[in-house]
Amino acid sequence: MAADYVHQFALLVLLNLNRKVSKINKILVVDPEKCTGCRLCELVCSAFHEKTFSPIKSRIHVIKWDEKAIDVPMVCQHCSKPVCVEICPTNALYKDAKSEIVVVDETRCIGCKVCVLSCPFGAISWDIERGKILKCDLCDGDPQCVKICKFDALKYVKADKVTLLRKREGAKKLSELVSLIVGEGFYARG
Repeated sequence: MAADYVHQFALLVLLNLNRKVSKINKILVVDPEKCTGCRLCELVCSAFHEKTFSPIKSRIHVIKWDEKAIDVPMVCQHCSKPVCVEICPTNALYKDAKSEIVVVDETRCIGCKVCVLSCPFGAISWDIERGKILKCDLCDGDPQCVKICKFDALKYVKADKVTLLRKREGAKKLSELVSLIVGEGFYARG
């Protein structure tokens, strides 16, 4: 049952509010089933961006979902129609025309926190010390969280490969199901 919820969540993240795949070269894909909850992604993110090991200053946050016994890395999905961009009164948040990544112009941020409240993924957080928002910028195309995740819970892949990855995962699960129903040696008998 938990796997069904995980897959539904993963699909929501992958489909990501009608993301336009044509302009975005790569996207960050989260696989909650592979996340161990080690939170190294949070530490490397804060070290890279803030030069300190502090999960509070990270742009990615691992949420423990006790009812489903999983840990879910939550990060900005760079939506095709980002609510945070539309709601920002000073245009401090905007979509980069070339990369389509949602970017923060800290000089324009007035600290109203409307974006923090409006993000459907809870991916924007508030830095109390600096009085500014924190959100993923994909480390300028080289996400450090992906590099440190040895369990492949985080992947940075070409947008057009996401569908292929999902099909492969589905085929593997179907194969496992068929093996359970008809037995391990079914395909080997040929």
